[in-house]
Amino acid sequence: MNSYVPLGDPYILLSWLNMKLRDECKDLDQLCERYDLSEQTICDMVGAIGYVYEKQRNRFISKDADGE
Repeated sequence: MNSYVPLGDPYILLSWLNMKLRDECKDLDQLCERYDLSEQTICDMVGAIGYVYEKQRNRFISKDADGE
């Protein structure tokens, strides 16, 4: 398994996270465990660009869209 995690750019990280959540992991907990990531760090990084984890959809969405 490729363990590369693109932490340098939050937009690329966001895309990578949503791809992994869609294709490999049942939820954010599993993704963090599989790739040895801190959930808080990940949420802070994508939160800084306006995204939050939506557990029901199992993906990061725009903070503006979480009321839909």
